[in-house]
Amino acid sequence: MEIKTFEDLIDWTRQMHAQLGHCFNECAQQNPDERARLLLEYLTAHERELETIVLEFERQADPKAMKTRLYDWLEHKPFKSHQTCDGHYAKLSYDEICREVFDLHDQIIGLFRDLSTRATIPEAKALTGSLLEMEENESMRLAQQVNRGTDF
Repeated sequence: MEIKTFEDLIDWTRQMHAQLGHCFNECAQQNPDERARLLLEYLTAHERELETIVLEFERQADPKAMKTRLYDWLEHKPFKSHQTCDGHYAKLSYDEICREVFDLHDQIIGLFRDLSTRATIPEAKALTGSLLEMEENESMRLAQQVNRGTDF
């Protein structure tokens, strides 16, 4: 997907959460480790919830911010994620899944943090700030659940 505007970025973010949810769901059925399976099931629900939240950002965001060109995207290094579900998470342990998921969410948070400092119009700055806050809060919530280990 080519990212030219904030609208494209938010749509890409929503699609990424949707793809992760789909992939986690597929892999949960295949992972032989019960604890990892439960984690993947929880992550499926979590990513689907994030997809819904980001969809609301798309619906409610200021049109001026959404149409703002995103020149800084080109400078950001690509994300390491499994855009096609190849069963990758079905082969990982609980701890390995956690590491990969938190690494990916840290990359997203880093992107929004960087873009929020570079935004030139107030509407874009507010939008990236809100997205950053949402991703940080959801990452903290996820960390709390994962640290409990069995409270999914």
